[in-house]
Amino acid sequence: MQIKKTKTILSNYLFVLPAVLLFCTFHVYPFINVFRYSLFQWDGISPAMKFIGLANFKDIFTANSQWWYSMWHAFYITLLTLIFQNGLALILALACDRAIKGAQTYRMIFFLPPVLSGIVVGLIWQWIYDGNYGLLNYWLTRMGIGHLARAWLADPKTALTCVGVVHMWKGFGWGFIILLAGLQSIPRELYEAAKVDGAGAWDSFVRVTVPLMIPVFVLVVILTILNTMQIYDLIVSLTGGGPGYHTEVPITRILASMRGGSQLGYACALGVVFGLILLAISFAQIQGSKLVKQE
Repeated sequence: MQIKKTKTILSNYLFVLPAVLLFCTFHVYPFINVFRYSLFQWDGISPAMKFIGLANFKDIFTANSQWWYSMWHAFYITLLTLIFQNGLALILALACDRAIKGAQTYRMIFFLPPVLSGIVVGLIWQWIYDGNYGLLNYWLTRMGIGHLARAWLADPKTALTCVGVVHMWKGFGWGFIILLAGLQSIPRELYEAAKVDGAGAWDSFVRVTVPLMIPVFVLVVILTILNTMQIYDLIVSLTGGGPGYHTEVPITRILASMRGGSQLGYACALGVVFGLILLAISFAQIQGSKLVKQE
């Protein structure tokens, strides 16, 4: 009996072994290797690697203000995305879940932006934001508020928010699809029972929809944060990190450090710190969702 049980356990592990090997090869091993390189001063090409211990990490926390500015930029775009993108996605998912007319068409339309390449989206919105012949300035002028027209991506006051708007437009669709799938998994009998008990639309939303949707909300929030904090292609295609460093984000800062001469080890240290921050955020959110469910 014991031998049979052991064979069953081993066979189960064999099924997941290929996935574990792939994960270790393409995720765990590179991360360990990046951490090893972060302990060196190295240009990434020459065989001379100078071991400097944790000096790169010390520089990150004591001397590199540009890195933390890039973190703030990513945090600002993430905050915009969490509030406006996911808020609008939830409202429209609720509307489509109520089987409004043309719901299938809306689903297709909303899911179009996420499938477009970030570079293509960036080029389209570059034209919209252009200060000379852009569509946005054209419509502002037509509406009689042409004094607001400007070179949106070249102005330090508006560039970061403009990038955030494009990111929200592009990522809105997948949040909508996940939330809609979560809403449609809720048994309709629960809403009917709540209606029999005298609950209105708002009470049903608060007492039925929200509690059952918490795991979905957590998933959407985690994916939003991870996706936004790692934004890269839109930055490159829209601003390249400029004007100055006003739209630089962690990924572009890491790549800029790699291109800065003998700083591959320093760039690896930035990557390690960034990866640990993302892991900490994800872990905190998962633990927080467990506490909410227990309550």
